[in-house]
Formats: sequence, structure tokens, C-alpha cells
Amino acid sequence: MPGLLRRIRGAVARVRLPRTRRGQRRVYQAVVAAAVLALAPATWMNATAGPRVRTVADAPAAPVAIVFGAGLWNGEPSPYLAHRLDTAAALYDRGTVRAVLVTGDNSRHDYDEPDAMRAYLLRHGVPARKIVSDYAGFDTWDSCSRAHRIFGVNRAVLVSQGFHIRRALALCGAAGVDAYGVGAGERHDVTWAYGGVRELFAAGKAAVDAALRPDPQFLGPREKGVTEALRQQVPPPAGPRVPRLRS
Repeated sequence: MPGLLRRIRGAVARVRLPRTRRGQRRVYQAVVAAAVLALAPATWMNATAGPRVRTVADAPAAPVAIVFGAGLWNGEPSPYLAHRLDTAAALYDRGTVRAVLVTGDNSRHDYDEPDAMRAYLLRHGVPARKIVSDYAGFDTWDSCSRAHRIFGVNRAVLVSQGFHIRRALALCGAAGVDAYGVGAGERHDVTWAYGGVRELFAAGKAAVDAALRPDPQFLGPREKGVTEALRQQVPPPAGPRVPRLRS
């Protein structure tokens, strides 16, 4: 490691800035151009999706809510994922959506986001017949693409955290889903800050996915889960019950 650090310091020391004003201007222009190119995907993402970010109270009605996975802790939804699920349950209770599509990672036998998400929603009053699971939502593009191509979702309310919801909206829009998004609020802690920084890098991949529209990792045949969930008639709850959203 000390040898590597010496080589890095040596390389930096050998860098010489141009001495002429023209050369310095060109370096400055190159740096600005690189910065603009680096920020262009995030700018596109925010311009595309910003006007479609809403709250639980003012989200427009849609057939289905799509909840994106956000990790498990000992087999249970992480606090961030639990808050997304609370938000989806609130949208269902208000009648904003009539079904919930949970999409996440089930690539290992000991890690099953969709089933954990489904169990959480069941405990919080969403009927089993109204919950549909997508077990191959390995990233945001796959979740959006599969929602449209596999489950036939054309209009939805997306549920995620604020730092992720704009990317989800941009990608679902590119995948063919007319969507609005609700960002589940959270404390602005270290995890939140990390998520915000991560989005700057993820925006580049999102722009490529939106432009090229690749097939998801797993495609498979069409599934009728969402269509059947929307057809199901369930009795209304005994009384008004809006899940408490974590502060």
C-alpha cells in the first residue's frame, strides 16, 4: 500500500498545467464539459420525473401501487422497506389504488424480498387477494419493465424513498407505465445521504436503460396476477384504518 501511495503522489506531481492562457482555458472547458456530462443523466431524471412526485394525500388514483424492494434484516423488511410498505398500505386504505405489486430480489433460497413484503402487508390489513408478487425485480429497470411486459401494468403509483422515486418514475415511464410516485419520508441520516449520492451514479445506468430498453434479466410468460387482483371484490374494512407512517 505505501508503494501504491508513492506512485499516486508521483503521478500527481508530474501533472503540469498549461502555462498559456489558451491552454488553461482549454483545461477549464474540458473540466466543465466533463462535469456537465456527468450531471446530465441526473438532470434528465429530475426534469422528467419531478412534476410526478406526489404525497399520499394527493396521489392520483391508479389501479395498482408498485413497491420496490429495499433489503431485509433477518428475513424482515428493513426500516426503509417497511416505510415503503406502510405508504402502500395507506394508499390502498384511501382507495387510491386497488392492488399492490411488490417487486424485489429472490435470487437465493435464503433471501426472499417479495414474500417478506407480502407478509408485512398482510399484517397491516391489505387483503391477500390484492397483493401480487414479482420475484425477479432485481433492479429498478427490471421491476418497471416486468410490471408492464409481464404483469400488464399500464398505470400505477410508485412507492419508494424520495432519493429513489425520480429514477423509478423515469424508468417506469420509459418502460411504458404511466406513473406518479410517492416518496416515503425518512430521517435524513447516513443511509439517506448514501442513497442520495448513489443516485448520482445510478442515474447514468438509468439513462442507458431508458434509451436502450433492454430485456430484464428474466422475462418469461405473461402473468395474470394483477388483472385477477383488480377483479377481486373484497369487503371494506370494519372502520377507517390508515396505517401509521413512521416519522
